[in-house]
Amino acid sequence: MLTIDDLQGSRKRRNRERSMRRLFQVAAIVSIVISALILFTLFRGTFDFFSKIDWDFSKLKDTGWFPRRSRYDLSTIIVGSIVIGLISLIVAVPFGLGVAVYLSEYASRRVRTVVKPVIELLAGMPSVVVGYFALTFISPEITQQIFSGSRDRNMLLAGLGIGILVIPIMASVSEDALRSVPGSLREASYGIGAKKVTTVTKVVLPAAVSGLVAAFIIAASRAIGETLVASMAAGLDGSGPFALSPLDAGLTMTGAMTNAAGGTDSVQGQAPFYALYLVGFVLFVITLVLNMIGARFVRRVRQQY
Repeated sequence: MLTIDDLQGSRKRRNRERSMRRLFQVAAIVSIVISALILFTLFRGTFDFFSKIDWDFSKLKDTGWFPRRSRYDLSTIIVGSIVIGLISLIVAVPFGLGVAVYLSEYASRRVRTVVKPVIELLAGMPSVVVGYFALTFISPEITQQIFSGSRDRNMLLAGLGIGILVIPIMASVSEDALRSVPGSLREASYGIGAKKVTTVTKVVLPAAVSGLVAAFIIAASRAIGETLVASMAAGLDGSGPFALSPLDAGLTMTGAMTNAAGGTDSVQGQAPFYALYLVGFVLFVITLVLNMIGARFVRRVRQQY
């Protein structure tokens, strides 16, 4: 006759499962604690920054970002990040989505087996490689040829470089979303006489929209948060005037933070150093809002199969 103890298994097995559950619980708690410490550091640093400038908010609006001169125009680095981010998304989204549609709907199994790992490998490409590629090829052979007389380093160049860096991420996540669409939907579409392109545009893409939005959010966050390519190709080294044209030199939030943390502005205890916490806090808020909008949209359009 079976007893409850027999169904529960051996004591050694139960102890092992209990230990693994506790291990995973500790990992989850550590992740939450680390995130809370990061937020606490940003809040404290931002408060210290405003204390250093005597809560004079007029210093946050100027003609440019010049931390050593106590001029902290946030619009300079925010607009620079937005311009470069938009250019990179204009490059990454159509190319990445096109690659995803091809691999998911048109490529043979052999081609998919070869190309998909290559794309995932490219997603881990070092940023410095793309930065040098932008400086040595894209700038002299493309941007300066099309826009004669333009600077060798500008926001357009940085956006193109980051766009190339983001394409594999957009393609990989989008392809996973398209592949998750049930084959029965495709078969039903073919069954009523729909063509391949009609099935893709009218059935598969709408059904995978939640995953595609998630891919877009990941790509946008990656583009806004990219540091090295923006620092190498955007044209400004830690400070500069406000610029809106993509052909002008610009500065991103991550570039300003890098300079404040490791450049000549990193004077411990001074306002230029604590400015990096302010920029980090603004970047955190922008990323958080972007992810919240994406999550809300995904919940509204998600379809269950």
